[in-house]
Amino acid sequence: MKYVSKQIAYLPVLFLIFYATIPVSCKPPQSPSGDTLFQSHVFTPAGGFTHGVEGPSVDKYGNIYAVNFSKQGTIGKITPAGNAEVFITLPDSSVANGSRFDGNGNMILADYVGHNIFSVNMASKQLTVIAHAPQMTQPNDVAVDSKGHIYASDPNFKAGTGRIWRVDGNGAVTLLDTLGPANGIEVSPDEKKLFVGAGRSIWVFDLSPEGTVSNRRLLTQFPDFGTDGMRCDVDGNIYMARIGKGVVAKIAPSGELIREITLTGKNPTNVAFGGKDGRTVYVTLMDQGNLESFRVDKQGREWKAMHRK
Repeated sequence: MKYVSKQIAYLPVLFLIFYATIPVSCKPPQSPSGDTLFQSHVFTPAGGFTHGVEGPSVDKYGNIYAVNFSKQGTIGKITPAGNAEVFITLPDSSVANGSRFDGNGNMILADYVGHNIFSVNMASKQLTVIAHAPQMTQPNDVAVDSKGHIYASDPNFKAGTGRIWRVDGNGAVTLLDTLGPANGIEVSPDEKKLFVGAGRSIWVFDLSPEGTVSNRRLLTQFPDFGTDGMRCDVDGNIYMARIGKGVVAKIAPSGELIREITLTGKNPTNVAFGGKDGRTVYVTLMDQGNLESFRVDKQGREWKAMHRK
């Protein structure tokens, strides 16, 4: 018995020696604080949201929001602990898709049914129509810069076409370019580039301080499956939902694929950065009707801008 006890006592040491011999590339990545990175876990129960779950965004208090909680036309609010409830219900059969927070802490929503861009006062829950845009096919996803410009993707999936619009605070709607089917959209950390996903490709534009775009070029193209919503971290790396493949792709600003984070669900629709330090990524999943989350090494672009004030 003494012999067996000694062997058991040596087990932790033997494990550490064994673990140290594993190649670094085979070990789960960790942050300096010891977090295991890039490993996704279920965050909310399956089926809490409809198949239209989309548009995650995170407020400065760490609450997560996503569209279509329990039924279509709602915005769900999820606490950092994962408890969800209906935050607001949109009027007149409107259904939102993309959501973001602007520099004033208001939630911006793209209503693809009513062709509206809404602003939501988070304290009063009052909705304001920033722009009613019947010229859009279906405003899908949105991105916001520090100057208050809203960039909206507008796909026509049936025709395989799309457009990109800028919406200003005075309600003016300006067509920036045609790109089909435009879907996920994001501004780079230095606000000098605009990224747009379309089909299996990600395109990049030069972005001026006035909110105009130029010099469209292909950033990267995938051999299979589609692209959906995206966000940038503070280094300009893109986190892209790969719908149908069941992964979130991390892509360098140069277009190089850095890694893929495997999810439980197969149809991720969008991502958002949050958590206590801006290094938790929340993912909406159409097939699961829920959200997953994973830790990353860098803060999100929007999270850092929100907490800079």
